[in-house]
Amino acid sequence: MEKDISAKKEKFQSKGKKLTDLIHDNSFTLGKKPPQAVDAEKIVLGAMLLDKAALPPAFEILTKDSFYEPAHQYIYEAIEYLDGNSKAVDILTVVDRIRKMGKIEEVGGVYYITQLSERIGSTAHIESHARIVQEKYLLRKLINTCMELVKEGYEEGVDAFDLLDLAEKKLFEIANDGIGKDFFDMNSLVNEAIKEIEELSKSDEITGVPTGFAQFDNVTAGFQKSDLIIIAARPGMGKTSFALSVARNAAVTYNKAVALFSLEMSSVQLTKRLISSEAEIPSEKLRKGNLEKNEWAQLTIKSEQLNKAQIFIDDTPAISIYQLRAKCRRMKAHQNIDMVVIDYLQLMTGGGDNKSGNREQEISQISRALKGLAKELNIPVIALSQLSRAVESRGGDKRPQLSDLRESGAIEQDADLVIFLYRPEYYGLHQDEDGNSNKGIAEIMVAKHRNGSLENIKVRFIDQYAKFANLDEDPFLSEPAPYVTEPFKVMPSKRNMGNENPESGTNFPPMDDDAPF
Repeated sequence: MEKDISAKKEKFQSKGKKLTDLIHDNSFTLGKKPPQAVDAEKIVLGAMLLDKAALPPAFEILTKDSFYEPAHQYIYEAIEYLDGNSKAVDILTVVDRIRKMGKIEEVGGVYYITQLSERIGSTAHIESHARIVQEKYLLRKLINTCMELVKEGYEEGVDAFDLLDLAEKKLFEIANDGIGKDFFDMNSLVNEAIKEIEELSKSDEITGVPTGFAQFDNVTAGFQKSDLIIIAARPGMGKTSFALSVARNAAVTYNKAVALFSLEMSSVQLTKRLISSEAEIPSEKLRKGNLEKNEWAQLTIKSEQLNKAQIFIDDTPAISIYQLRAKCRRMKAHQNIDMVVIDYLQLMTGGGDNKSGNREQEISQISRALKGLAKELNIPVIALSQLSRAVESRGGDKRPQLSDLRESGAIEQDADLVIFLYRPEYYGLHQDEDGNSNKGIAEIMVAKHRNGSLENIKVRFIDQYAKFANLDEDPFLSEPAPYVTEPFKVMPSKRNMGNENPESGTNFPPMDDDAPF
């Protein structure tokens, strides 16, 4: 798929003329001049000719293509060459360089270069003027991209999803053109790293997004930025419940913004799971609306915490990687999300036609794209994943292994952290090797950890609430709710908009009894 997109990109670029030529043609059709700031271009070049202090900010923001006038492009190119070769930059050296380029006539002769510097009173505002020039360039590039996308859209046999992804790539390339250079020298990086280490040494805080599971966070320091985390288990182990517990802890306890994509359960079903876990009311009671008066109060009080949580749920079924990526980019821009959770990977589609029909290749593509998304947005991306049936056919305690990851070895390769959920009680193993009871015990098995150790962490699984908790937590220490006579009412929100009646406290859609934890 990446090869297909690259091929389309080359086709996209080779069809048209140069950017300036195409813009001129399109503008002629529209009867308008393309966006430009020729006076600002002259001021920037004049400042660069006069003051060497003006060079770094201009080079940081601009490239040769940022200039609208071809003459200004040649002059900038000459200045850039001289500075890059540790030579003096002034009118004489620039004129000499342009002569060697054979472009002295194209720029208007020596007089034009000389008068650029004569109109400059001060170089103090070089950065502001450079940004004006760059903004006009970005507008021209946007126009060009949109025109090319329109042409591509009319092509016979064009794939809509490929074109959408190409459009996103082009638009993000344009956005990156506007934020300066991306490279850093080792001196600045080492200094920044040491500063960060010193700051961390002064605090006990987790460096990543905390999960709320103390021992696990001690091993991993939380879910780290740009990491792809795979949470894998067989059905019935509690993948969705664990993901909800992590999302709840991050959002409620640590005030993080979490995007949760549910491909299997509806947003209302997930919210009911969260409420059951938070209020510690059995899901069976919520399903039937058969609550005692004190439980209505408990529900109301505990739901207040969830109302304030920054958890954004999307329940689009069979979402494609292109759709998910676009939504995550939008949420990062508008809600500044700290973490993405996907339930679950095998229900996603790669988008496009998947002409090969090879599901393993499609999962590999999705896995690579999720890793790329984590790196692009600089946040952890957590994807739940099914394990193959090989676990069930294995003898002994049926502990999962990395080879059990379903449909693709690329998942293991792309992931920075792979954890398995394992509940020995599920397989009838009622005691551990030391004779301790396994009742209500789950294990978080760290099977791959790119930047740390491999550990098995025991936690508590509270079946009736579909809830995971630290082993030393007592799930029954919640303060009793005060007596109230009014039942809990669900207030209208994006989570419950639809066929449900928001005025009714008991009119929830039925929970799916077969949905895996």
